[in-house]
Amino acid sequence: MTATPIDIVAWFVYVLASVMFVMGLHYMNSPKTARKGNFISAAGMVLAVAMAFVKLFVTGGYNWIAVGLLIAGIAVGAIAGVVSAKKVKMTDMPQLVSVFNTVGGGAAALVALNDILASDHTPNLVVLITAGLGVMIGSVTFTGSLIAAGKLQGIGFVKKMRLPGKSVWNVLFIVLMLASFVLLCVFPEQRLLWSILTTVFALCYGLVFVIPIGGADMPVVISVLNACTGTAVAMSGLAIDNVALIVAGALVGAAGVTLSVLMSQAMNRPLMSVLAGGFGGSDASTGAADGPEGTMKETTADDVAVQLVYADKVIFVPGFGLAQAQAQRELADLGELLKEHGVEVEYAIHPVAGRMPGHMNVLLAEANVPYDELVDLDDVNPQFPSANVSLVVGANDVTNPAARKPGTPVSGMPILDVDKSQNVVVMKRGRGRGYAGIENELYFEDNTQMLFGDAKAGLQAVIAAVKELLD
Repeated sequence: MTATPIDIVAWFVYVLASVMFVMGLHYMNSPKTARKGNFISAAGMVLAVAMAFVKLFVTGGYNWIAVGLLIAGIAVGAIAGVVSAKKVKMTDMPQLVSVFNTVGGGAAALVALNDILASDHTPNLVVLITAGLGVMIGSVTFTGSLIAAGKLQGIGFVKKMRLPGKSVWNVLFIVLMLASFVLLCVFPEQRLLWSILTTVFALCYGLVFVIPIGGADMPVVISVLNACTGTAVAMSGLAIDNVALIVAGALVGAAGVTLSVLMSQAMNRPLMSVLAGGFGGSDASTGAADGPEGTMKETTADDVAVQLVYADKVIFVPGFGLAQAQAQRELADLGELLKEHGVEVEYAIHPVAGRMPGHMNVLLAEANVPYDELVDLDDVNPQFPSANVSLVVGANDVTNPAARKPGTPVSGMPILDVDKSQNVVVMKRGRGRGYAGIENELYFEDNTQMLFGDAKAGLQAVIAAVKELLD
């Protein structure tokens, strides 16, 4: 079929939008340029959507009711996205990402289904394969992301879901899903039946895939589902021959896979074992009975202030407890106070601190902590022996020396070597365990003191005590 002028123009515009997606992803490589990257990527998507409307109006054959519904849908989606993104707390960001994955996967599956079913003639094999893959992957992402969001949000019935014989269910629905997909490609004249079965089996597989996985591993699962969303979008783009969708989906898919692998390596857990539900959840308590010897030594905000004021070097170790208490500004204020007093201050950032990579960086950047004070695990670990005080705020498993021993749920996981500091102060809400379900041996070390209570209130008390000492 000969390309019309509008087809050529649209192709070049979509290529430009794709370039903007790539540029945006590149700028997101650093917190300093992440805003710019988001803006460029969003502008690229606006350009692509605008071009789609221009092409629709130029080529004609549209229904004004359908166009009106489309515009209304875009408006509702845009408003919902802006409102939810503005209102969501940083601690709830993984849930929001998971909900967006749900929407993205569902949309990709619907686009692919439309491409299979809407045509009066039988689609060719290439369309059946690409659209069928889009249906499968998008449907798995839809239900899987819903369960993941529910688990992270702590919705009661979702957290309590159990799946006896999970391996059997996984294998069963994988076989049924793939079989219906193959039959769709082999017998396209029955495409309505096989499309429905493929969708249903894929939706069921998304459920049985995510239900057994524990909360500690849910960030990895979200990253994998994000990669699935991108892949589904790319498949849908191939089915409808849209270069912008292909590039955008491929970028999201590749980034999601890379992030999933890096997160698994940071926890020293094989990615396939995480996805098989072999870690986290109720299984994580294995080995918890053999806890460390000794007792936790409690301290006060005044004593902590004295240690910090008379230190030469202090390393802050923030974790999810800091995010949960929304205490990032208090930690930043304490850091500024100490720096003005001549104390060297750094922030140790574990790759999986918080609930998703970059979570802690964004939190601290929000509190105007300088980027050069955020030090990753490999660079900060050699510095702990020279730190007079390490202040751990809400971090648990990522500081547990049990990771250096075999036979524990965290064995082999790279940790922050906080215990090698001269003195350690741990700010913690209570005496509970972390996601891994075991005691943190750091809390029982001779050089460790515990300051129990809400992180924000505790930091405010320490700040007040520091100010009193410096006056």
